[in-house]
Amino acid sequence: MRTEDVLAAIATGLWRWDNASGTVSLDAEAARLLGLPAEPVRLSEAAVRSRFHPVDWNEIDGVVNLAVAEGTLAEARLRIMDERGRVVRTVRSRSKPLIEGSDYQLVGTLQEVADPQPGTAGPHTPITGDWRRSREAFLLDAGRALAEARSTAEVLRVAASLSMPGFSPDGLAVFGMSGERLTVIGHHGQRDGDEGPFTSMSLATDYPAAEVVRTGRAIYLPSPEEYRRRFPITWPLAERFERHSWAFVPLVVAGRTMGAWMAAFKHPVAFTPDERSVLTTVARMLAQALARAGVAESERELSLGLQRTMMPVLGPGIPGIQVAARYVPTGGGLQVGGDWYDMIRLPGGTGGGAGRIALVIGDVQGHDVRAAALMGQLRIALRAYASEGHRPDAVLSRASRFLYGVNDGDDNDGGGADGTGGTAGEGRGGGPRFATCLYLEVDLESGTVDIARAGHPDPAVRMVDGTVLLRPTAGGLPLGIDADTDYPTTRLTLEPGETLMICTDGLLETGGHDLDSGWERVRKLLEQHRGDDLEELADTLVEAVHGPGSHHTTGPLADRREDDIAVLLLSRRPATTIREAPRRTLMTIAQAEPERIAEAREQMRQLLHDWVDGDQLDAAVLMVSEMVTNVLVHTDGDALLTAGVTCGEKGRRLRVEVSDASDELPHKRHPGEMASSGRGLVLMEMLADAWGVEPRGEGKTIWFELTEPTGPEGCCR
Repeated sequence: MRTEDVLAAIATGLWRWDNASGTVSLDAEAARLLGLPAEPVRLSEAAVRSRFHPVDWNEIDGVVNLAVAEGTLAEARLRIMDERGRVVRTVRSRSKPLIEGSDYQLVGTLQEVADPQPGTAGPHTPITGDWRRSREAFLLDAGRALAEARSTAEVLRVAASLSMPGFSPDGLAVFGMSGERLTVIGHHGQRDGDEGPFTSMSLATDYPAAEVVRTGRAIYLPSPEEYRRRFPITWPLAERFERHSWAFVPLVVAGRTMGAWMAAFKHPVAFTPDERSVLTTVARMLAQALARAGVAESERELSLGLQRTMMPVLGPGIPGIQVAARYVPTGGGLQVGGDWYDMIRLPGGTGGGAGRIALVIGDVQGHDVRAAALMGQLRIALRAYASEGHRPDAVLSRASRFLYGVNDGDDNDGGGADGTGGTAGEGRGGGPRFATCLYLEVDLESGTVDIARAGHPDPAVRMVDGTVLLRPTAGGLPLGIDADTDYPTTRLTLEPGETLMICTDGLLETGGHDLDSGWERVRKLLEQHRGDDLEELADTLVEAVHGPGSHHTTGPLADRREDDIAVLLLSRRPATTIREAPRRTLMTIAQAEPERIAEAREQMRQLLHDWVDGDQLDAAVLMVSEMVTNVLVHTDGDALLTAGVTCGEKGRRLRVEVSDASDELPHKRHPGEMASSGRGLVLMEMLADAWGVEPRGEGKTIWFELTEPTGPEGCCR
């Protein structure tokens, strides 16, 4: 015999409450005890809550939280109410929390008990003894739920789920105004289309909601006879719903009537002073919630409008590439800020070729209207400089000079926004603003990318086999700090099938992350992505930052919109299927930048992230460090590092080359134990499978190779 059958024989039901999904599963006996048909059912939390006395529901919340915290049983008595708000039975609930991370499930039993709680009315008796207590509990619950609603639709859903103490309505409607006409904002308990006759009704109509909006006074109709007597013209519209009592209450915000709320009942309601007090209080909370939701929706529409203006408009698609972009504003306020992205067709393209484009992404300091205004000016300026045909370094230099001039003009404009002066250097815009920026010029035929960077996070490249490398680039100060800043240019090649990602720091640092840990989070998402759908990848990146899953990662359990987010993805489409997917990286280490040796070592570790032999990985990193250091110490030029992983018959092969402009060839030495140098070639002879030195015109190249004996398919698939 099943457990459920045994429990049913002793009038005990089973229930499971899933806190994460907000659903409650009941077996047949538990459903019967709650006054439902005796069959297994899954209901929403709101539907189950409407079956319990509101006082009991609020009290059990504390019992459950204590049981979850202490890992003990949650036990409580609960009064079950019928649709008319009368107590029909009392049940005892005993449940055990099953905790999964920050979520939990309650699994327990319901059993009817004969002895009611002290002071509780008996079965089929209206609730009267503790009316004040139940009313206060209900209003606290309703206020909290309405305060958390963020849209008009959510407010209406909350209003529909409210179970008032002793007299729950079965039909609701919220009316608004459009000029001199009544509108229906939303309704519950009626069929779709039933609102037709009440939509766009003149405020002069002899209808209760219209009169409430005209006068600002509530109307209570306890019986059909009263409705017919007071509103004979519109009574036929209400008669077909077969209700017995109606309350029409004004929705008032800041002393202005913005609409009306109708609560209709299938059972007679006397509308006592206490009941009217509850309805009036709910109407005030509902009006405030609707007003907040309206403002929030207007702000969201403004934000979406700003986002739409920022989307690149390229006309017909550019052959050979795929592009996806996202802009997500920060939470709160008008949701405007200084992040932006852009894509610009550059002059100089040939006949039928794809030509060149520029990718731009940037972040103006601040999250206010001033930041958004500067962003717009800077975006226009960058477009103008790019369209004139300037190289990336010149585009950023001119943009920095432009923003510096805007800041200087603000500083000298005479002081505070009120024209009465202000703190020196603040200016009308609250002080000078700087901006970080990344400007990339992409040759769509060859895949070469020239990059100029102004204090912005580096770009990343996802290779065909899924390996993701952060591409370190030379850079200068953020725009607007120094009028004469230089911006060196870094070149890389985007191979067919590879994807380039550029983003603002909001994608990396949100949710308690710094740039390093945030990059690791993004890198894993890029590597885990399957397929070539960039739109899906862009959504995945944004969702990971402040979607539901982000609340279970590093950082406080709060809204993740701490900063604006802009992200831009570009992929070169391969002409044919790539059977071998080599990994390659290239970087220059200048004489004046010895600290970039550490970046070279990190590039090797990222390139060989799935290399099976850890000793070989360490050896490769050590040899790269030695080779680059030797160039910086023993020559007067820069070091060019090129590394690639290719596939061979015996497995994957790593080849690393370090080139310089010196003609002097290295020679093997035999350093003593205390010597601080001279071990580079000795190490390569010991650690590399093959190595060599090759003169190449003006300069030379030192290289080594490592072969992975056995390993994953990796780039060989």
